[in-house]
Amino acid sequence: MDVPELLESASLLVPEETATENDVTVRDVWDHLVHDEWEIALGLLEEFGDDRPLPLAFWEKLADAADQLRLERSAAWCHWRCSEIRNGMVRADLTLRPAAEARRKTPISGAGVLRPMWDIGHLSPTGERAVGIARLWVEDRPSLAPGERATVRLVPLTPSHWTHVRPGRQITMHEDRTVAGTAVVLEVHRPSTAVPA
Repeated sequence: MDVPELLESASLLVPEETATENDVTVRDVWDHLVHDEWEIALGLLEEFGDDRPLPLAFWEKLADAADQLRLERSAAWCHWRCSEIRNGMVRADLTLRPAAEARRKTPISGAGVLRPMWDIGHLSPTGERAVGIARLWVEDRPSLAPGERATVRLVPLTPSHWTHVRPGRQITMHEDRTVAGTAVVLEVHRPSTAVPA
């Protein structure tokens, strides 16, 4: 499919009555498509996914369109949303330790590149701490520097290890044996049952 077909197809997966917080509707997307304003249409469609869960096919079509348009950040976000549907997502308020107190001295990328370890309360058979691994996306920011705080989205590598995690729980981030940051869980979304893990 070419870009206009992908965007048209994705827009058909958004319920017609849906509007963003800025009162943008699917009709607005169609207006931009008619005028070959594909980047704008793509951006508006991404906003629909912020307000309500949309199917995996919606995000796959947007990811394909963003890849074809060579919009790296947009493509990364749409692929990320596909991962959230497949593996589930934990949204948390993360504070990184200051550079003077931690091994990390540089900002982490906000675009889902980092795969830190998380102490989510599991113990190994020998009674030692066992960690879960989850990719990390920083909301509304390109990076997060030591000592800073932001809302993050985590996509577990092994979703079944995260089933006990609930909102309000404190978890710690590790890049080695030391604590790199502390997070409080805000939301938990389980993997879609319609999508194989």
